[in-house]
Amino acid sequence: MLSKENFKDIITIALVIGLFILAIMIVKPVAYSIFFGILLAYIFYPLYKYILSKLKNENISAILICLGLVAIILFIVGFALSSLANQAIELYLYLQGADLSTTITQALPDFLSSEFSTTLANSINSFISNLLANSLSSFTSFILNLPILIFQLIIVVFVFFFSLRDGKKAAGYIKSLSHLGKETQEKFFRQFKDITNSVLIGQIVIGILQGIVAGIGYFIFGVQNALILTLLTMLVGIIPLIGPTLVWIPVTIYLFIAGRTGAGIGLLLYGLVIISWIDVIVRPVIVSRKTELNSVIVIIGMVGGLFVFGVSGLIIGPLVLAYVLLVLELYRKKTLGQDLVFKKVEEPKIKKLI
Repeated sequence: MLSKENFKDIITIALVIGLFILAIMIVKPVAYSIFFGILLAYIFYPLYKYILSKLKNENISAILICLGLVAIILFIVGFALSSLANQAIELYLYLQGADLSTTITQALPDFLSSEFSTTLANSINSFISNLLANSLSSFTSFILNLPILIFQLIIVVFVFFFSLRDGKKAAGYIKSLSHLGKETQEKFFRQFKDITNSVLIGQIVIGILQGIVAGIGYFIFGVQNALILTLLTMLVGIIPLIGPTLVWIPVTIYLFIAGRTGAGIGLLLYGLVIISWIDVIVRPVIVSRKTELNSVIVIIGMVGGLFVFGVSGLIIGPLVLAYVLLVLELYRKKTLGQDLVFKKVEEPKIKKLI
């Protein structure tokens, strides 16, 4: 028989678990928005501190940064999407009246058989048509889901604002929940910060590299205003979830519309084979060096994160695995009877776990 006190304890635990389950259900639909709001606040916090030192007002400083960031993102995304939509429609209409197979066949070397040329031309034509159809379908889906995206953006902005203004208090509250020693806690949060910085630095470096490589492609295929487009590609490449495709795909479409089929095909293949694969090849190297993680762990985090979280998983995946290994390092030290306080002489490397 359960005693009255035990029964009360069971009811209390059940209520607490139920509350946490309900909280998770409420937060789940906007989890991505919360994550990116906090991430943006982490990135722009140094700028916030600088503006705060000048204005001496927390609310105004946070509002200025929020408004500035929202304006920049809306301008870039709006400009790129409108350009992409217009050029996609124009290219679709152009392909309806153009004999692309003949044009591609004439552009190929004479030593290739006519049958091979025709097959290749038809395959490229079919690929471009399917790509355009999928792009138009995605754009239509984007327009239909625009109200939901606006709500998500509002959540990001609100979380961004309050994380900037109250981030220091929130960090202090999280530290107060920890049972680690003071020095161990400081070491843990310092490594936590280093891991996050390394992933974010990797995102910036990859965006710049993709912009440079894309710029080389613009020059090779004779794209007008290549320097400006290179800078724009770098900028959108740095921003998570956007990426350089928002620039080089409209440029490719423009080349087709302008009748430069050979350059359009060349830039399309260059983008798919070289620009897009820089992320997959370079990111594991950068993140593994900065975080002292094995490259295999970073690749697993990227691929697994991509399947679970979509494109944002390329950032979230390696972060999650790095944090897990950091927690395991603390647990390993405790279970082996070692002092939880990290020594300042030789810091343990996460890479030793692999």
